[in-house]
Amino acid sequence: MLLRVRVTLPDRPGTLGQVARTLGVSGADIVQVVVLERLGGRAVDDFTVVWPGAARVERLLAGLAAIPGVAVDGVWRAIGAPTTTGQDAELLAQIAANPTDGVATLVDAVPGLLGADWAVAAAVPLDWASRSGAAGEATVGYASWRAPVPPRLPGVTPLRARAMTGPDGRHYAVVPFGRAGLVLVVARDHTQPSVAAAFHSTEVDRLAQLVRAGAVILGDRLDLVGAPPVTSVT
Repeated sequence: MLLRVRVTLPDRPGTLGQVARTLGVSGADIVQVVVLERLGGRAVDDFTVVWPGAARVERLLAGLAAIPGVAVDGVWRAIGAPTTTGQDAELLAQIAANPTDGVATLVDAVPGLLGADWAVAAAVPLDWASRSGAAGEATVGYASWRAPVPPRLPGVTPLRARAMTGPDGRHYAVVPFGRAGLVLVVARDHTQPSVAAAFHSTEVDRLAQLVRAGAVILGDRLDLVGAPPVTSVT
């Protein structure tokens, strides 16, 4: 199976090689490495690896923890290898070619782009922001494959792109379309023994760029998104 492994490590020569060797010794076959951040002498890297299904993830975690200065931010099952901005452009081209299904296309694609479990496009009440994230009704327009029914949405003030973690440990990235109260919610579920990492700021920025571009392409079509109400969680 594919696993996503996120580590924070010292940004100095040799440390990345140590992490890669440890992954290999533990039985992981590295598919891709994505650098999410380099700041203040530290780096945050995402490794996508092929992991033997019968092997215990604890072995991998123990090996990484033994490297000085390395911290494991999360290990979770991936539905595909990380994609680059080239796939972002292809997604926007698909939306432009078929705007009628544009929101559904976006919702269906973003879990794979961001190593998430599911996504929904939901419309929230116009006074949601004034409630300071209090519980209220939201209507789900589109939901991706594997989205729970009904999806449990975070009680948020959807005025800006942001990452958050719910009381159940589920991680969210939430981005407003800036129209009709429509918000894109992307989630990573909290499942043992693997524990997903929270959405990094670079992932939230990437999602926000996709949503902004999609909103420009779709325009008035965003006003048509809507479905039965579901209850949000605080």
